[in-house]
Amino acid sequence: MKDAPLLHQNALPRPASLNWSQWYLSILKGAVGLLLILLIALLWLLRQNDIDEQRSTLIADVLWLEQSVRFHLEGNSEQLRQLALDLTRTTDPDALFILRARHILKNNSELLQLLWLDAAAKAVHGMPTRSLPRHGKDASGQDPVNRSIELAQLGKPTYSDAYWVDDVAQFEVYVPIFDEGEHRGTLLAVYSLPRLLKQQVPWWFAAKYQVRVLDANGNLLASKSKIDAASTTLSYPVIFDPPGFGMVLQVTAYRAAGNLAQTLIAALIVVLAAAVFWSLWAVRGLIQRRIDAEQALRSEYAFRKAMEDSLMVGMRARDMEGRVSYVNPAFLQMVGFSADELIGLAPPMPYWAPEEMERTLQLHNDVREGKAPHEGFEIRLMHKNGSRFDALVYEAPLIDADGEQTGWMASIIDVTARKHAEELAQQQQEKLQVTARLVTMGEMASTLAHELNQPLAAITSYNTGCLNKLESGNFSAEQLKEALEKLAVQAQRAGHIIRRVHDFVRKSEPKRVPCDLAEVIDDSIGFIEGAAKARGVRIVREIQGMRPELLADPVMLEQVLLNLMRNGIEAMRHTPSEQRRLTVKLSQLDRQQMEIRVVDRGPGIPPEVEEKLFTPRFSTKADGMGMGLNICRSIIEFHHGRLWVEANPDGGSIFIITLPIVQQ
Repeated sequence: MKDAPLLHQNALPRPASLNWSQWYLSILKGAVGLLLILLIALLWLLRQNDIDEQRSTLIADVLWLEQSVRFHLEGNSEQLRQLALDLTRTTDPDALFILRARHILKNNSELLQLLWLDAAAKAVHGMPTRSLPRHGKDASGQDPVNRSIELAQLGKPTYSDAYWVDDVAQFEVYVPIFDEGEHRGTLLAVYSLPRLLKQQVPWWFAAKYQVRVLDANGNLLASKSKIDAASTTLSYPVIFDPPGFGMVLQVTAYRAAGNLAQTLIAALIVVLAAAVFWSLWAVRGLIQRRIDAEQALRSEYAFRKAMEDSLMVGMRARDMEGRVSYVNPAFLQMVGFSADELIGLAPPMPYWAPEEMERTLQLHNDVREGKAPHEGFEIRLMHKNGSRFDALVYEAPLIDADGEQTGWMASIIDVTARKHAEELAQQQQEKLQVTARLVTMGEMASTLAHELNQPLAAITSYNTGCLNKLESGNFSAEQLKEALEKLAVQAQRAGHIIRRVHDFVRKSEPKRVPCDLAEVIDDSIGFIEGAAKARGVRIVREIQGMRPELLADPVMLEQVLLNLMRNGIEAMRHTPSEQRRLTVKLSQLDRQQMEIRVVDRGPGIPPEVEEKLFTPRFSTKADGMGMGLNICRSIIEFHHGRLWVEANPDGGSIFIITLPIVQQ
């Protein structure tokens, strides 16, 4: 095998002795030139096709816009015709006109004015004013208003030509009023061309085109556009009728953004063709470079082989049928088999653990179907001697030089030691949590003893009273019953305190159960309320009425709240007594989260301390262990929540807890 590359190398002629014929190079150059010409022709044809398609789209959009505007104008004319008909039928035409005119003007912002003219062309009513839109005669010597009224008497709405008022192009529509065949007057509506375009040209149309209205002489009456489209030549005019009088609705397309891209593509093609021409002159060195590449490939293969042999990560390749095609020494050391024993084997593999056979086969099939998770998966494998180990497997498609998938390559990491370390760390964390609870109870021991002493003292008092009654003989059953009932209440109270302390300090596995955060808060306040009173701190609870249940460990949450409340009480030791207030708020942020805020009125936390507040072994107390807040954050994160601190605007600090609401 070592001699084969040498024989192949000797069989190839030396690059210096290669004689390329001139006609062969000419054919290559001619082929490249022809390809360049064809590509340029193709780009030109594509450009022409884009222009034709854009023009077809432009024509269709223009016709749609013209039809939309015409329908709108005809709809308004129909409303005026109906108003004209109703004016002859009603007993109170003035009120009807005012009502309907106000409605029409409100719903049609392009209408500037609506007038009711009598048979003598005098304004009877008008909205917003009664003054005629224009007076006098036009260039032909005729009164345009009277002329339009005469045309409207033929029985249908009549539009006027466009005219200017205060630099705004306007036109009018006249609708006749007939009563039993006799002309009684005219309804006159004044349109603003700029407002008509603004109202009827949608935003998407203006984003693509510039819309202009021109008169018969080509003068601009109104326009609507996003940018200047004067640099383009792709436009389409259509007769603007109604109102007519030679007005034209002209739509011009903006310059297409693809022109620059096509120009760049054409330039790249030219550059590419020039590069190909240049590469033809360098083809004589291809053979030598190929020989050098083969030598470099052999060196690279040797380097890669040495690198793979030195890896501590197991590498295993399989073909499309699932047969093992490659293993590295690290993988062989993991499973205890030799390469000869594994190469060519199809599933099931001898290193698959029998108790995990079904799951392993399912994962194998998922990998073959391309469903392997990108983050990898854990699996239990078996050494040749029968011992088991946990492995983290990452699978990726194995692609050959032609881009075809030939199998799968797996990176396999032995995570047995890591998982063991994680289990030890979890156990240590649980021990720290229990220790923290014991420390908390130790710090609150005097307060709890005082709480417990009250019901015990009451029990003693009631017991003594009962004995005295019995000895005196002067008693009734009701008196003894009442005293014994009070004694039982105090005994239950003492038992409740003892049971609550026992539940808090006992070591148990974290257990999530449905719980009400309000009850957790009340139990926590019950623990620490005595210590708060001893320091003159008033605890205020603010809890919303409706609240969903959460899946959580109540004891662990009590531990967090007790720690935060105790820190808040200690922070207010130098606060004036009237301001010593600790507030615990419970609220629902949204359908996914609940929020608890523990607000104190202490001196607050400096920014440099706030950054390190939740780090292990950091404490602001001289005798503190620095584990309290770190454990609190770990507990909240165990519940998939968050814990952080903010400054209180009224002075002090706010510790905020958010917990997810698990949908049942």
